[in-house]
Amino acid sequence: MLTPKIMSGRASLRKPFLATLATLFAVVAITYGSLWMYAVRRPGPAVELGFNNHHNSQYDERIHSQAVEDVTAGSPAERAGLRVGDRIVGVNGRGLDTDLASNEAYLRGRPGDPVEFTVQRAGEPAPLTLHGVFRAARPGESDSIARSSALQIKGLFPIPFLLVGFAVLFLRLEEPNAWLLALLFCAFAAAPDFFNPLAISPPPRAFAFAFRAVFSGMLCPLFYVFFAVFPRQSPLDRRLPWLKWAGLMFGACIVFPGLQTGQPHLPGLIATLLGRRNADLIDAGLNYDLLALGMISLAQNSFMAPVPREARRKSRVILWGTVVGVLPIVLERMAIDFTDYQPSFWVDTVLVLVVFLYPLSFAYAVVKHRVMEIPVLLRRSVRYLLVQRGFVVLMFVVAGSAISLFTRVFSRVVRADTNTGMALSAVFGIVLVWSSAPLVKRGTVRIDRAFFRSAYDSRIILHDLAEKTRTVSDRRQLAMLLEHQVSEALHPKTLACYLESGNGRLAAVSETLPATLETLAANAPALAELTRRGKPWEVSPSDSAKELRALAPLAPECLVPILGRENNLIGMLVLGQRLSEEPYSGEDKQLLDSVAAQAGIALENIRLAETIAGRIEADRRTAQEMEFARRVQARLFPQKLPVMKTLEYTGCCIQARTVGGDYYDFLELRPGRLALVLADIAGKGVSGALLMANLQANLRSQYAIAVDDLPRLLTSVNRLFYESTDDASYATLFFADYDDSTRKLRYANCGHLPPALLRACSQDQASKPPQVEWLNSTCTVMGLFEAWQCEIAEVQLAPGDTLVLYTDGVTEATNMEGEEFGESHLLDTLKSHAHLPVGPLLQAVVAAVKQFGGASEQQDDITLVIAQARA
Repeated sequence: MLTPKIMSGRASLRKPFLATLATLFAVVAITYGSLWMYAVRRPGPAVELGFNNHHNSQYDERIHSQAVEDVTAGSPAERAGLRVGDRIVGVNGRGLDTDLASNEAYLRGRPGDPVEFTVQRAGEPAPLTLHGVFRAARPGESDSIARSSALQIKGLFPIPFLLVGFAVLFLRLEEPNAWLLALLFCAFAAAPDFFNPLAISPPPRAFAFAFRAVFSGMLCPLFYVFFAVFPRQSPLDRRLPWLKWAGLMFGACIVFPGLQTGQPHLPGLIATLLGRRNADLIDAGLNYDLLALGMISLAQNSFMAPVPREARRKSRVILWGTVVGVLPIVLERMAIDFTDYQPSFWVDTVLVLVVFLYPLSFAYAVVKHRVMEIPVLLRRSVRYLLVQRGFVVLMFVVAGSAISLFTRVFSRVVRADTNTGMALSAVFGIVLVWSSAPLVKRGTVRIDRAFFRSAYDSRIILHDLAEKTRTVSDRRQLAMLLEHQVSEALHPKTLACYLESGNGRLAAVSETLPATLETLAANAPALAELTRRGKPWEVSPSDSAKELRALAPLAPECLVPILGRENNLIGMLVLGQRLSEEPYSGEDKQLLDSVAAQAGIALENIRLAETIAGRIEADRRTAQEMEFARRVQARLFPQKLPVMKTLEYTGCCIQARTVGGDYYDFLELRPGRLALVLADIAGKGVSGALLMANLQANLRSQYAIAVDDLPRLLTSVNRLFYESTDDASYATLFFADYDDSTRKLRYANCGHLPPALLRACSQDQASKPPQVEWLNSTCTVMGLFEAWQCEIAEVQLAPGDTLVLYTDGVTEATNMEGEEFGESHLLDTLKSHAHLPVGPLLQAVVAAVKQFGGASEQQDDITLVIAQARA
């Protein structure tokens, strides 16, 4: 088993190895790009025959020929017998593999040299052989300023691809996708053919041909492989992972046959079996299929893949850069390969310029949208980039300048077909850049302190954080604010913010973390140790190996606890290595400690606000539910009053709470028979209301038998009430049966307060107060005893008699001094208002009770039923 020390040693050797490998790769690619640009800028053929003078005719790769589009009168071409419409398929006995301007016969020819053409002519069954004599090339359209400028710009084709590809690679040496990007951009740089390969001497030419064959042949496979795995694995690659390996195998098959010519193609055996034309079509078709698969993979990650919104946004930036930069020239090449289309010089030039947008748009996506997490270096300071990480860019700039300078100097003293000046220029530039690297390394610490260590003012950051946390309303906003402040101040390569999720775990706010790191147990051993320390913890390799294995994918270098009021862990910041690769200083840790303290206060405030909000919402819902219950209970009270000839009556219930346990009712037993019911449930609020509804349901379901057998009705109601309630639940009840024809009132008082019957005075006794009779209990309360008996009493009502039923909410109402309203105040009120009808009389009693209570809170329901016999 590897020890932490061995693992650390291997990690320390990995980066120098990758840097050396990347440098060698860059040297090889720069050398090829320099050779290609040198060959492009070398003068074209010094001879001509006098045809195709407009230079718009292009070589047809499909049938390896070039059309004759115009012939100058009196020229060697006319004397040789060339005609407009002929197609040249060979020169000096060799097939035409390139356009005539790049043909060896033209490049090495001198005025007066003979040349032999193999020509296909319409109407001729076999190719013709024509002989001509070269003459000195004459100035033409190719010497115009516009065309020359366009050629110079096209001659810079490899630079943006190599510059962006290797800049990203050296900034992210340990990122596999950065290596893939460098390979892909080298393939783009190798895509154009050599216009003048004979301008390069044989040894470098063999290298250039091999380089172009390898990378040009692998362009389409690399295009698919890159977008199959970047910025995330595409759904297509997850479903068909073997496709990318098949593409790479196809690329290898077409690379090897083209190593000597720089033209990748299918092996000769396939061309022999199927024919060269069919083999070329298969070759082109498979390459375009791989390009299409790459575009499909990129589109899937941009619009269809179930990836976080941030990753999808990055994919769309790259997608549109690829569509705009690459798709137009791909469509042009498809038209050339599969149709007779031949683009003009200027159309081709414009499309090449559009291709330049591809590496530039990718660079924009990397810098602006953090596709590879390196924008801080690019945005922070151009000086820091050039000194701390920018020696790669400096190498390109110096090498390019050296190449240009040495090429100009040696082109004056050395023959045009030599590459000595070119080679020395490249070597000089590379040595210059490489020798400057130690100086750059020695300045790293000072640059870090100047651009990163002193780039923040703790007071400003803490003040800004304090101001912004006032407006933070949830944990996600707080986490984003913390990540922004810490990233701007310290620039860690990775940063994760964990905050409490309310279930004993810490949840990560970032959407890009692996599923195993989305939540952490707050009581895990490593987090318990962090809580015990209570300060930023700078993680060492041994710590990572022992206690922090769960966080290993984040490559933590500093853990910052966020503690609550009780010193419990309510959050954590996980910081990776700094972009400057310098350790976190004491000043950095003090800043992180202060930030964590403010974050802890803000998080506690958020939690308190959430608790209050939850209670408010719960109270709101309870109030809403209670209002609904109040409306339901209000419907349980009598909605219609049966009409009686000899009795006028009314009732009301004023509840102390939203719902209550008092109950009154008027039941029409049969025509002319009315039941007056008043009950008081033991309990208040919701419990009392539920029991009241239960009693009302039991009573109303059986009240019809009261006419014939009132005791049986009440006994049945008692039994049902007893069975459906607990042992402590009971109710007092007064049930009266009034006969309209006889004015008799039969009643049962089940433990209720005795109703008052105020007898009307005769006319000769009108000055005396009315006499009061109390209708006392005839049986015990309902619901306490299963074995329960009921007795019935009877009274005769005379015209003017008033019956008052009430609950203890009337007589037990208290004033500020604690005195009860009592039966005496009730009788005084009734006697003083005895002349009033039942409605005003009831209102007078309610008013008297409330006036007696004054400002004190109503403690119990006030329920009254008043009935008065008519004359």
